[in-house]
Amino acid sequence: MKLISLSLMALASPQIAFSLVGNGWKFSGNPSGGLRDVTFPFKMDGAAHKSGYYFAEQFNFQGISKVAYCGIQNRPNGTGGKSIVHAVFSTFQGNSTTQDRNCHAGADGGPGVSCAVDFSGSYNAVYNIVVEQVQGTTWKGTAINTLTGESFHIGSWTLPSTAGGIKSSQVGFVEYYPWNSGRHQCHDLPRTAVTMFDPYSKTPGAGTGRINKPYEYGEDCLGKVDFSTQKVTNGYRIQCGF
Repeated sequence: MKLISLSLMALASPQIAFSLVGNGWKFSGNPSGGLRDVTFPFKMDGAAHKSGYYFAEQFNFQGISKVAYCGIQNRPNGTGGKSIVHAVFSTFQGNSTTQDRNCHAGADGGPGVSCAVDFSGSYNAVYNIVVEQVQGTTWKGTAINTLTGESFHIGSWTLPSTAGGIKSSQVGFVEYYPWNSGRHQCHDLPRTAVTMFDPYSKTPGAGTGRINKPYEYGEDCLGKVDFSTQKVTNGYRIQCGF
């Protein structure tokens, strides 16, 4: 199972090739037209208030080949010492378009569309990243602070006309992206902790969403970053670094 998961992650996108931790997610149902919405909850209360980590879930659409992903990142504190959350919503699919001011063409140096927004919010809150169909092949991403009820528009994009709904399973990851650009020492990985919760959907027939037990992967630092994970209510707590 682990080898299959690793193969899927290696093929899914260039982003996760540099990640530290992977996890699978799946819905018990499989609607014929795909899911029309998915909510992915995250809580990064163990993250430092500086840039570096990306806590993400990936997803695929019927009728097109490339993945999309969404999630949250830590950031340095803003004005007045307020905590800043960076939320992301992107697709790697070529011929995708956007007219959203939070978005731009391209994803990690390749085709697609990237959207992001910064907002103030406690790292002790659970943030729901809601992916939902607007109409046709246009989709939007929203971040919701479940502690305060505040909602933040991340962005929107339109996929090619062949795109259907979201498929019922994929994988997620924890990435320390400063390591993507050069050499690094495993013992220099900053300590972090995040809880990634079961996804859910309002789409009829979606069934129940579950996140599988996270696992460490990669080659150069496998077994060298003090990775651990614990089952919590409706999800898993992930820790790594020093």
